[in-house]
Amino acid sequence: MTKQTILGRVAQLAKANINALLDGAEDPQKMIDQLIRDYSNNIAEAEEAVATTIGNLRMLEQDHKEDVDAAAEWGGKALAASKKADELRAGGTAAEADRFDNLAKVALGRQLQSEKEAKDAEPTIAAQTEVVGRLKAGLDQMKTKLTELQSKRDQLVARAKTAQAQNQMLDAAKNIDVLDPTSELGRFEDKVRREEAKALGKQELAESSLDAQFEQLDSLGDTAEIEARLAALKSGS
Repeated sequence: MTKQTILGRVAQLAKANINALLDGAEDPQKMIDQLIRDYSNNIAEAEEAVATTIGNLRMLEQDHKEDVDAAAEWGGKALAASKKADELRAGGTAAEADRFDNLAKVALGRQLQSEKEAKDAEPTIAAQTEVVGRLKAGLDQMKTKLTELQSKRDQLVARAKTAQAQNQMLDAAKNIDVLDPTSELGRFEDKVRREEAKALGKQELAESSLDAQFEQLDSLGDTAEIEARLAALKSGS
């Protein structure tokens, strides 16, 4: 279960999509820095777990080697005891020969036990070796991802700052457009034109009144002329 947990963690982190993790981040710089810290901590934890797994494998390998060496050693002792028994039996010392044959049998029994322990450990060692290989590969991928993340950090932060500056500029431009002073000047110009038109109207009215007065004056002059001529006719001149 522990091995599977380690493998699962390494595989998950190794396959992590960095760009997906950064989607939706309100503050990219803080997000990336925190991601680097978390990823580094996870790598450190995984390294410790992998180191423990490797240590257990090395212990199994050492025990296996000791069993193999022990089997060879007991085999050598059995051979030596058997030869000694043959020598003693050839010399007529049967009882002593039997004792050495019994020692040979004991040695052979120990040899068989050591060989069995070594053989039983081999499948476990093979499986553990495969696990360690996968863990090492996963760690290498994790470290590659971390290096990739670190190398992208400055670029992503720079892009974020550029985008922020552009947004601020666009917002400022929008505000300037909304508060465009030329629109105020336009309204003021309309007011001036209305005042000018009003003045022209008053002037026109004034001129119309003056013309009427002069026309009235001309009319009075004609009336006086007519009266004068009528008076002349009456006097016979």
